[in-house]
Amino acid sequence: MLDDYADRRALVTGASSGLGAAYARTLAARGMHLVLVARREGRLRDLAAELDAKHRTKCEIIAADLTKPGEVERVADAAAEDGHGVELLVNNAGFAVAEDVPRTDRADVLAMIDLNVRALTDLTYRFLPPMLARGHGAVLNVASVAAFTPVAYMGAYAASKAYVLHFSEALWAETRDRDVTVTACCPGPTRTEFFDVAGVQGWLQKRRALDPETVVRRSLRAMEKKKPVAVIGFKEKLQTFAVRLAPRRVCVLESRKYFRPKHREPDPKLLSASEDAPGAASDPSFDSIKKAG
Repeated sequence: MLDDYADRRALVTGASSGLGAAYARTLAARGMHLVLVARREGRLRDLAAELDAKHRTKCEIIAADLTKPGEVERVADAAAEDGHGVELLVNNAGFAVAEDVPRTDRADVLAMIDLNVRALTDLTYRFLPPMLARGHGAVLNVASVAAFTPVAYMGAYAASKAYVLHFSEALWAETRDRDVTVTACCPGPTRTEFFDVAGVQGWLQKRRALDPETVVRRSLRAMEKKKPVAVIGFKEKLQTFAVRLAPRRVCVLESRKYFRPKHREPDPKLLSASEDAPGAASDPSFDSIKKAG
């Protein structure tokens, strides 16, 4: 596993903002050199300059859209050019689409699956074998608490994160005896651009959310302890336990409250099915599911 950060190398996807930038800042402060990958080259250059000034970190910039054919291969080849291995792979890049079915852009959903599932899988299978050959290294895959239950209006997104969770847990089991670890980070709502990109602008303004730095710090701690899953936050841990106890029908019906598009009125017949559940509430933290369980 990764037990020493200094002068080792990490590759972080989605590094131009949010959790990716927070991972980059934290790892640079711990002495790591970085390969920063994202679509927005200008932001990457600004971040690299900041990290160089603060920590004298060597940052390689790779501007890439990982939803496009051939881009994962280009990133992997560029990261391997100087012969230095990647000790830590942070698969953070991802996005969501929040919309009802008639208004959903299929191209957006397919691009999301390409990024959240295909690119993450491809990068993992490119960088994990060399770690196993060396006998040290780590992969940190960013999933979500949405991985534990279906989420209406974000069905494909929640399914993609369930894939990331199960994929990571399986690889953890395969690698745990070979001094390499794979961890899935499952945060709840986090203060990033995520919800604006998903199409639910302003969603976080009146809701509780985690700081990116908290998510990064706690997920790295879990990785260091060789844990397969890091659910970030005490309340989030209760939620993931509760959805395992509550009927799946209750869970998915309750989820409709959180991301229902503003243009869509609730169906009174369906809404009553979830509101009749014990403890139904409008808080976007699955408290009602916890009470029902």
